[in-house]
Amino acid sequence: MTAQNSATRSTTIAVDLSGKGVGGPGGPPPPATTGTLLAALGVVAFSLTFPATVWGLDSFGPWSLAAVRSVLAALIAGGFLLALRVPLPERRHFGPLAVVAGGVVVGFPLLTTLALETTTSSHAAVVVGLLPLTTAAFAAVRTGRRPSRTFWAAALAGAAAVVAFTVAESGGSLKAGDLYLFGALLVCAAGYTEGGRLAAHMPGWQVIGWALVFCLPLGVTGAAVALSLEPVEPTARGVSGLVWVAAVSQFAGLYVWYRGMALIGIARASQLQLAQPLLTLVWSVALLGEGLSPAAPLAAVAVLVCIAVTQRARS
Repeated sequence: MTAQNSATRSTTIAVDLSGKGVGGPGGPPPPATTGTLLAALGVVAFSLTFPATVWGLDSFGPWSLAAVRSVLAALIAGGFLLALRVPLPERRHFGPLAVVAGGVVVGFPLLTTLALETTTSSHAAVVVGLLPLTTAAFAAVRTGRRPSRTFWAAALAGAAAVVAFTVAESGGSLKAGDLYLFGALLVCAAGYTEGGRLAAHMPGWQVIGWALVFCLPLGVTGAAVALSLEPVEPTARGVSGLVWVAAVSQFAGLYVWYRGMALIGIARASQLQLAQPLLTLVWSVALLGEGLSPAAPLAAVAVLVCIAVTQRARS
């Protein structure tokens, strides 16, 4: 093989950090396929967040865990931004980045961590299963795009299945932590929507990277105060949970998630998250020993059918 051919082959299979690959001999995969796969990877990463948070609470208080995970994730993101000499975002992107920071970096991690002090990982998972519908609604208002009636019907059916499962699991009444979870739904949906829009103008990893870096001063201050007030008892399980929520849930998962949303649209990507609570149920049983009700398989089938319909429905 000549040097020129070798260089050409290297170029054709290169993939940069923006997530935009150059196709091989058969050409690049369709953007919809790539976007769906990336968004699905994000969902898998997110599905482990609640079990990992429960692990983290073994060693840290809720405020300490939320603050320290933000600081660690910001350091990881900042390292990438510095190493690659990424320029500062344009000023017009500062507002959307603030929404991403407030919703995804601060609001959702803190509110869900507080909720998991009084509720189980599996219960939190099914309540947050309403996130796809909430995100689709935010996206419809923010972007001006109107998904089809079929899309909305399937999305509402998926949300109804999640609500029915939640009510059945909680004995017909909401738990104290549900208020935190509903608040987390709203702020996270706003952050996802703005992050998805920004990912059309800059690589997804930079969207979450800059949001994390901008929150670093707040995170450091919060961590210093929280660690001085809450007990810390490091264990292998607790530290492992912290590392996962910081490196994967807070950075790597959001990178592929935002990139996926940029390729297939916020509304369609959000519906893939209907599978997240069911995946979390599996992890909750496997990693935390929580019980799984007989209704879970039925909910899984209903939700997966709704996902299939929303992915085929055209805007």
